[in-house]
Parts: sequence; structure tokens; C-alpha cells
Amino acid sequence: MWALFAVLSAVFAALTSILAKIGIEGVNSNLATAIRTVVVLAMAWGMVFLTGGQGGIAGISKKSWLFLILSGLATGASWLCYYRALQIGEASKVVPIDKMSVVITLVLAFVFLHEKFTMKAGIGALLITAGTLVMVM
Repeated sequence: MWALFAVLSAVFAALTSILAKIGIEGVNSNLATAIRTVVVLAMAWGMVFLTGGQGGIAGISKKSWLFLILSGLATGASWLCYYRALQIGEASKVVPIDKMSVVITLVLAFVFLHEKFTMKAGIGALLITAGTLVMVM
């Protein structure tokens, strides 16, 4: 089931890029990010209430709060940079560079989460990097 959600995530991420590139024309990139964020916020809280998840708020540990807040700040910074890059660059070049996050995540997961860094993951990271370089040059 996780693979289905991962594929759907990729499809929606692709749509996000195309729709954002069209929608951001003539709009300040920070304002566009704020509008997007309000929509995401409403959608996320809607899902929380729709699935009855709001009762779990009290059980969130201080550590989880800290890291969820830091994750939110990282997401915000990513979105602000992404929208600015989309505004001034071509989507076909911005998106591959943005997806280098896959390679960076592999490295960070190895360093901080002590996940295994396999030969297969290393080869995949090299191929993603090479593919990104080919696409943006």
C-alpha cells in the first residue's frame, strides 16, 4: 500500500510543478507560496478531522513537537525557494534539481538515521545525479 501512496505522491508532485508554473505568472513567489500553504493547511486539517485524528494531539511528545516544527520550517523554506526558482526558471530544469532531494535524503538517512547505504542505493543516487546533470545542462 505504501508504494501506491508513493506513486500518487509523485503524480501530485508533478502536477504541483506544472500548475504552480502556470499559476505563478505575474504573482510574487512568496505570496504564491502563502496561498498554496493556506490550501495545504486547510486540506491537512480537513483530513485530520475527517479521520478523527485530532484526539492524538495531547499524546504528542515534546521531542516529536520539536522535530515536527523543524520539519515544517524546512518545508516552508523548501517551498519558498522552489516557488522562486519556478518563477524565474524553467520547470523542466527546476524540478530535476529539486528532486536531488532524493540523493540528499539518502545521505542524511545514512548519517542521522543510521539506515543502511547499500550498493543499490549508491548506484541509484549516482544515476539520479547524472540524470539531473544531463537534464539541466
